[in-house]
This record gives sequence, structure tokens and C-alpha cells, in this order.
Amino acid sequence: MTVHEALAPRQADPRLGGIIKLAILAVGGQGGGVLTNWIESMARASGYAAQATSVAGVAQRTGATVYYVEMAPAGDKPPIFSLMPAAGDVDIMITAEMMEAGRAIMRGFVTPDRTVLISSTHRSLAVSEKTVPGDGIASSEEVKAAAEVAARHFICADFDALAISNGSVISATLFGALAGSGALPFPREAYEDAIRASGKGVEASLRAFAAGFDQASSGASDTAATHAPTSLPGVVGPDRLSRGWQALSERARKLPPEAVEIAEAGLKKVVQFQDLAYGADYLDRLEKVAASDKGDGRLTREAAKYLANAMAYDDIIRVADAKTRAGRRERIAAEMNSGDAQVMHVTEFLHPRAEEIVSMLPAKMGARWAENPRRMALIDRLFNKGRRMRTDSLPTFLALYFLGGLKSWRKKTLRHAEEMAHIEAWLGRAMEEAGRDYDLAVEILCCQRLIKGYSDTHARGQSKYARVMEGIDLLAGRDDAAEWARRLREAALVDENGKALDGALQTVRSFA
Repeated sequence: MTVHEALAPRQADPRLGGIIKLAILAVGGQGGGVLTNWIESMARASGYAAQATSVAGVAQRTGATVYYVEMAPAGDKPPIFSLMPAAGDVDIMITAEMMEAGRAIMRGFVTPDRTVLISSTHRSLAVSEKTVPGDGIASSEEVKAAAEVAARHFICADFDALAISNGSVISATLFGALAGSGALPFPREAYEDAIRASGKGVEASLRAFAAGFDQASSGASDTAATHAPTSLPGVVGPDRLSRGWQALSERARKLPPEAVEIAEAGLKKVVQFQDLAYGADYLDRLEKVAASDKGDGRLTREAAKYLANAMAYDDIIRVADAKTRAGRRERIAAEMNSGDAQVMHVTEFLHPRAEEIVSMLPAKMGARWAENPRRMALIDRLFNKGRRMRTDSLPTFLALYFLGGLKSWRKKTLRHAEEMAHIEAWLGRAMEEAGRDYDLAVEILCCQRLIKGYSDTHARGQSKYARVMEGIDLLAGRDDAAEWARRLREAALVDENGKALDGALQTVRSFA
């Protein structure tokens, strides 16, 4: 055989021409196994020989489970089927999540001359996306653009939302989309019969199937879907408090136009976090920023956003309040598809450190305790251990409800004193810089984004903030100080351990 003969394209084996090859990528809980069973049973009921296999992944950590179905018209001799899909050899690819569509394309399972790609556009974030301190969410738009090029025919919609709205799961709407695509040589009735034959959740599955079928067969796609802005909820309460709220709202509306919308949202956030007096404190600080804003309004707008986040910090009181708020149990039940006849247990995992315990003490007392290593070590031994607490039980719920109701105590605590000291230093530094370098002052305000959460997450954020501010000190007076401050902040948000920030700071030190 010559080299040219070895490199020439291989001719397809005519004996394989009647085999339809379908692959499904789905993570746990998305019903990939159910969808596979429906497809296999439908094919066999329609006179086809079919074989289904699967290779399990580990949720989003190492990839989705790959389900694979091959089918062919039954003949005198049983066909020989493959156990796994091969690159460039898949007729239909179904993915239950947008990033799985991207992975299917990268693995070569989707080809423009052959593959019909059906994918849900919703996102189930991967662990790698969740662990990034900043915005680690991958772009769905890039995947959609690649799919339009890579697939022979691309069908996409939020099939998860369609399923939920019809009281079912995504496997049913994806099955409907498969039917609506016309990629398989079976009538709609064959699909519906497969659902009925399963005998489980038939009515809900048929509703969701119909919704998926209509979405796919209509040719509609939500690739360019837009979401209407949501209006903030109204405020209700006693007349005295309502009058106080209206007075604060009028103050917020007198701020520069560039900041009014964010300031109103920020005001609601801090009032909900504490009380009306705390909202007045928020506006007092914001009005001082506005009075010194001699630029284009960005300084006031960024202050409105990040000051609200800084004042509504996460502490034990806020966490307990969030876990016992009205409607939380109903939201969890809806997410778990829990019916009225089912009993649902909700278990919280709490892991308080000594720092969190001491932060709830009166400010002066807490400061003394925090400076005593032996006392902190003792508190750590007593409290720093994981606890699983069921908030569906009355004693645990009441304990957390009591903690969540300690808002009147919050302003006396060490944690509050520390947060207020940080806010004064942060705002003061930005205002000091505003007269010299407006853009740098705006970047300093945006650095508050680094501090979030509580416990270890909060401690890491504070450490990164301090290091970024040290870098900004080295940049003072430079024409490109604002640009480098932004780079330092973005580097701090890249990874949890701060390696990118280390490199950025090293660069700054090399020329500062």
C-alpha cells in the first residue's frame, strides 16, 4: 500500500448504512437513563433492533454520563452494534445542558455533514465555574455559535424550564424535542406509547413531551432570547415605617441620575439587612461621595453598588435569617419536585470558626478575646467542628430563628465594628484619591468586590483586598495607575489561591 493510499479517505461500509447512532450527555438527576430507556423501547416496539450502553461520569467533576444507543431495522441476522460513540460517527447528539453541548463538539461527536444536535440552553454550573472567586461562568453564546457551525441541524431551547413548568423533568422535554426534530423514522405516537409503557409519571411526562415537541417542530430557538427587566418588589409595613421608608426613598432619588437606580436597590438591601436608621447611614455616606464627585458620575454609581454590599455583610445573624425566612422551604420543595404526599427533610451544614463566635461578642470584649491566642484556641476546640442540623425540626428551626432575629444586637458586635472601620478606610482612600486621579478612585471603590461571604471565604477576600491595595500604593502618581489597579483586581478574582495575583503584583513591583 502506498502512502497516498493509506492517507486516502476510507469508504463507508455499506453494511453500516442502516444503523442510526444516537448519543446522550447528561449529569446526575437529569434523567439520561430514563431518556435512553424510552428511545430503546420505542425502537424495539417499532421493529428495530436496538442496543443501549452507558459509561458513568462523576457529575460535573469529570464529565457527564455518556449514554449511547444504536438501532437498525430488524433483519434475518442480528446487527453487530458498537458499545461507545466515535468521533465523526454520531447521527444524533442530545445534551441536557449547554456546556455538555460544547464538550460534545470538542470531542468530535458533532459534525456538520451528519449530526443533529439537540441541547437545552440552561446551565448547571461546573465545579470549576463555582470555585472561581469572580465570575467564572463560561459563555453559553460561544457554545451556541460553535454549535451553529458544527452541527448539520441545531435545536436549542430551555428544555429544563419547559419541563418544570409542566411538572416533569428535562428527559421528557428532550424526548419531545427528538420527536419534533424528525431525526428518527418514528411517528409521534410511537414516542408517546414509549412513555405510557414506562408507567411512571405518565401524564406529566406527556405534557412535557408535547411542550418539547412543539418547541422543536416549530423551528423556534431561544438563542436570541431576551429577558425583560424585573422590577424590584414593593415595600409594605406599618404606617410609621412606611413614612420613614418614603423619606429615605426621596433622598435616594435626589442623587445624581447615574446612581439613582442602583442607590434605590442598595437602600432596599441595607434596610432589609438591618433597619431604617441603617438605610439613613447608607445615604449619608453616599451623599458625601456624590458631593465630591466632580467627574461623570461613575464614582457615585460604583459607591452606591459596593457600599450597599459592604454594609450588608454576611454574618451569623444574616445566615440564620436566610435559613429561616418564609418561603425558603417552599422554594426547596419546588427545586426538589417534592409533592404534597412526600416528606422532605432539610439538613443544614454549619461549621463555625472561633472567629465567627467571637465576632458576635460586644466589640470591646470581642477584641480582647480575639487578641488572646489561648482563649481563641479553646473556643476553636469547642465550636470548630462540622454540625448537621435539620431545620425541618422545631428545636433547630427555633434556634436559628432566634439567631436571625438578633438584628438589634448586631451594631454592638465586634464584627460590625470591624466592618464599619473597613468601610471608613475604604471610602476614605477612594475620596482622597478622587481629586488627584478620578479613574483610580473608581477602581478603588470596585476593589470592594473582592470581599464577600463569611468564614474562610471572607478571610481570603480580605487578604486579597489588602494585597491589591498594597499594589495600588505602589502605583500612586502614574498615568496608568487606574488600568493597573483594574488588572490587579481582576487577577485576584481569577483563582482561589491567588497565583494570578502573585504574578500581577510581581509585575507591578518590577516597574513601580
